[in-house]
Amino acid sequence: MEPIIIYTGRMAVMDRKNVDTDQIIPKQFLKRIERSGFGQYLFYNWRYDEQGNERPDFELNQPENKGTSILLAGENFGCGSSREHAPWSLLDFGFPIVIAPSFADIFKSNCMKNGMLPIALTEAEVDYLMTAAAGGKYELSVDLPNQKVSGQDGFEAHFDIHPYWKKMLVNGWDEISITLQYDEKITEYENSKQRLSI
Repeated sequence: MEPIIIYTGRMAVMDRKNVDTDQIIPKQFLKRIERSGFGQYLFYNWRYDEQGNERPDFELNQPENKGTSILLAGENFGCGSSREHAPWSLLDFGFPIVIAPSFADIFKSNCMKNGMLPIALTEAEVDYLMTAAAGGKYELSVDLPNQKVSGQDGFEAHFDIHPYWKKMLVNGWDEISITLQYDEKITEYENSKQRLSI
């Protein structure tokens, strides 16, 4: 996974509350087992009509939001089922960071396990950013080590994150990476068990 230390990107505004995981990645696209390739199906039923044409009124289809890499959304983002495909699709589309007033707990955990940073700010801070980011030209910098976001207009806010997940994201580790740090001890233990069984 890619480490997140200091990240700067333009924000796309999705002023919607209670965006659930079936809207993020509809169920008909869950048949694949690999983690890549899901970005094309992100928000599929909102992005496309029944003929497969882009809906021009959907936020991510609007020209000013092309190339954005931080998604700004309403409260309770990622509610619904616990499908891990939701963060896979957001990350594959190009959103390593999502900001909202609140997240569903399982979705939030799945994000961090897959190298994404969900940032919870206050409703007032999110409202400010939604106004500032209208038009797609607003850049936000995320400083994970100092748990701070700052905007080009002087906006600044702090966010909370558990120390365990902060360390994981800063180093670009997943849970397998943590296990592999004990590779020598695991090998030593396995070898000792083999000697005892002889």
